[in-house]
Amino acid sequence: MRSIRRNDDRGLRCVLIALIAVAFLGACDRPMVPTPPVSPPSATGPRVVFPDGFGVHVEIAADDATREQGLMYRDQLLPDKGMIFIFSISGVYPFWMKNTLIPLDMIWIDDSRHVVHIEANVQPCKADPCPSYPPGASARYVLEVAAGVAAQHHLATGSLLTFVGLDHVVVR
Repeated sequence: MRSIRRNDDRGLRCVLIALIAVAFLGACDRPMVPTPPVSPPSATGPRVVFPDGFGVHVEIAADDATREQGLMYRDQLLPDKGMIFIFSISGVYPFWMKNTLIPLDMIWIDDSRHVVHIEANVQPCKADPCPSYPPGASARYVLEVAAGVAAQHHLATGSLLTFVGLDHVVVR
């Protein structure tokens, strides 16, 4: 029995070697084409990029109905998500937290995309009427992000933000 088993093992080895040789020879007749390095998928969609390179993917509030609704009734907001409120002209636009369930950072931005005011860690409104948060400066945009994001990325008055995918938004 032992000699039969050895012969079976040798036969199996021969078959495996033959298969490897065929696979190798088949690979040799194809030209070697270098594969490009795999890069991470590019971020798409509208976003606001902070000076440190951090990007916030934004929903756009560019009409009265969307601006009035804002982030009301949301029970969470990821750190890389937010909402940009766009106004047709610069002005002093106070914001409030009516029906907003999560704390937010509110960032007012002027025409040149510089931060003109930040209200950090604004808590949900618990009483009626809700307090308003005026910026004390003229702005054309207001960015709302999860509380703490502005501080984490060292935003301050004067910081220059980059807008991506927001140049052709129709404001009503």
